[in-house]
Amino acid sequence: MAAVIGIRAAGGVAWRPTPDGVRVCVVHRPRYGDWTLPKGKLEPGEHALAAAVREVAEESDVRGVPQVRLPSVRYRSEGQAKLVDYWSMLAVASGGFQPDTEVDDMRWLAVDDAIRLVSYPHDAEVLAAFAALPPVTATVALVRHAHAGKRATWSGPDVGRPLDAEGRAQASALADLVALIRPSRLVSASPRRCVQTLDPAAARLDLPIEICGDLDEPQPGQQSDEQILATAARLLELANAGGQVAVCSQGKVLPGALEQLTGRTDEDFTTPKGGGWLLAFTADRLLAVDRL
Repeated sequence: MAAVIGIRAAGGVAWRPTPDGVRVCVVHRPRYGDWTLPKGKLEPGEHALAAAVREVAEESDVRGVPQVRLPSVRYRSEGQAKLVDYWSMLAVASGGFQPDTEVDDMRWLAVDDAIRLVSYPHDAEVLAAFAALPPVTATVALVRHAHAGKRATWSGPDVGRPLDAEGRAQASALADLVALIRPSRLVSASPRRCVQTLDPAAARLDLPIEICGDLDEPQPGQQSDEQILATAARLLELANAGGQVAVCSQGKVLPGALEQLTGRTDEDFTTPKGGGWLLAFTADRLLAVDRL
């Protein structure tokens, strides 16, 4: 995404299943007299995904699990360019909405009713994009291990190379993003640096880290294509189990595995250390991939 100078904001289409079908959340702002999707400005240094989850919670008191990035919206506000990023979010909890001066009403509506109610065409477009999505059955936070210094400066076996100070800071920041999807499992490649990348998330979520050699880089003498296929197959197996999972793998297999899962060879899936992706699956098919 190109850099944008101006106001950055984020929000979401929070949704929940009901016996009568999916319902989405819209809010009323007395200051503007409008009905809109919950959203708000990013705090300094805040990741857009974290801001989206926070703002949905603050404006509607809905705790949402992000699943798929929806179309971003650009317009002018108070004389400045404004970019709003949106995600679909499964509503997993609510503390009970209390009207205030910023949002004084909220409603759970069928998507078509919400499209008719919202005050702005761009909100209707975001809702229409959400309505076009097939059901999301699994969400995977897929990350590359954080910074671990240079291989040449480590005297022991490479599998034992640990994170350095920069990597530990990256792992701590990743834990904040991983926690947003509320994973029930944490799965790591074998190297120490991969396990350590998920350590802060494991401590925060009180989850064990499962070790899986299928997520490792190729060993000497092993065909890289063979290991890439094994990584892609393992990711698909984890997704087929349903729910949310966080996975840490390595840089030599991630791009190829994502090419296998998406069927796209014209996209750059290179993943920096400490970076990652939010993957959404529908049944046994990768529905969306969003760079974190």
